[in-house]
Amino acid sequence: MPTECTQNSFAFHWQNGREVVARFDGGVITSDGGGVLLREVEARTGITRQFAACFTDHRDPDLIEHPVQDLVAQRVYALALGYEDLNDHDELRRDPLLATLVGKADPTGHTRIRARDVGKALAGKSTLNRLELTTQQAGPDSRYKKIVLHEDRVDRLLVELFLQAHVQAPPQIILDLDATDDPLYGKQEGRFFHGYYGCYCYLPLYIFCGEHLLCARLRRSDIDASAGALEEVQRIVGQIRERWPAVSIIVRADSGFARDALMSWCEQQGVDYVFGLAKNARLRRVLDKELYEAQQECARTGQPARVFKDFTYKTRKSWTRTRRVVGKAEHLANKSNPRFVVTSLPGAQWDARALYEDLYCARGDMENRIKEQQLYLFADRTSTATMRANQIRLWFSSMAYVLLQALRRLGLKGTALAHAQCHTIRLKLLKIGAQIRVTVRKVWVSLTSGSPYAALFAQVYLNLLAAPLRC
Repeated sequence: MPTECTQNSFAFHWQNGREVVARFDGGVITSDGGGVLLREVEARTGITRQFAACFTDHRDPDLIEHPVQDLVAQRVYALALGYEDLNDHDELRRDPLLATLVGKADPTGHTRIRARDVGKALAGKSTLNRLELTTQQAGPDSRYKKIVLHEDRVDRLLVELFLQAHVQAPPQIILDLDATDDPLYGKQEGRFFHGYYGCYCYLPLYIFCGEHLLCARLRRSDIDASAGALEEVQRIVGQIRERWPAVSIIVRADSGFARDALMSWCEQQGVDYVFGLAKNARLRRVLDKELYEAQQECARTGQPARVFKDFTYKTRKSWTRTRRVVGKAEHLANKSNPRFVVTSLPGAQWDARALYEDLYCARGDMENRIKEQQLYLFADRTSTATMRANQIRLWFSSMAYVLLQALRRLGLKGTALAHAQCHTIRLKLLKIGAQIRVTVRKVWVSLTSGSPYAALFAQVYLNLLAAPLRC
């Protein structure tokens, strides 16, 4: 069996006559020195504070050391900094920098009540897991888990944070809808085998407006991709129009969302849409002439060729009315590649080519946003037994994304990282080695003098100072 390592120093290969020895004796040092920027973002947006307001804490206030706001902030900051597991917090709770970000009066933890907690300013995993494992029915008489999250509040908060990010209403917004797979490796509630993805998974629904996340809904995978989309769009559009009654709204998605109920609702409510449309024999016959033209042009130039056609179309059974469809007749080197979109937008406003190439194809950027949240902010860590707990984990990941997106929007504007993805921002701007010293009046964060991004850090700091405070 493997032996337990108790080694205190590590001797490496000699360098120019010198021993190279490593020890874990550097004192209070953090690898997340850039996290202080996240605290400034929070001061200007109140993201974690508003998220904490979505919880009701039934614990006796005289018996707790970690208020809900501290627990929520600790979890969100840790996700933003790259710590996905609750187990990580059994060591992170000793980190005075993270405690400073959370807002602990004593970042060192020396004044904790119980002797076993001294030196640990933050909560451990057993306390944090109450945020996600408390049932909706919990109350003051529940034994251990008494911190209840109200799902409707989180739904409204994601839209509210989007509205708060704008000084004034934009003339037009585009809501992007998409479903993706969240593979599962246990026997979680609601898991099903999905034939398209070839695995057991959830099928979460995301709605973005540009880089802003408006909805992250965990769903079972034994459903149509559009299931629940109409209800989510109704809710989001209604909340947006409460604040911005005159804003023009376009809903955009792939063919999985081209359903009559959603399109009919958009038409009745004055919301435009552009959806992919699954090809079939009837649609392909409409493009026969254009496909031949594209084939001839491809043969002549040796390059892929596209010809567009604008026409009206109605399914035989599923649609209640005739709608505008744009067909793309494309021929590649060795095959034809027809594609179709259905839209409520008039041809006078968007011609066929611009509608497809400039408006519809731009929805592909949403996939980058989903990738950011799933791969780099751990939205796929849905390993608890119940769907409610996994949904709460998804929302914590969502708030970490919103926090980093606010850093990108407010702090990185005009810099080389203005459009960088979350993992790049984390690596270059947040993962900075620093020594921490806590005195009576100050928390000194001595960042490494060898950082190649010191100038960028300074610019982000100045940008954040220029943004107004919210709390």
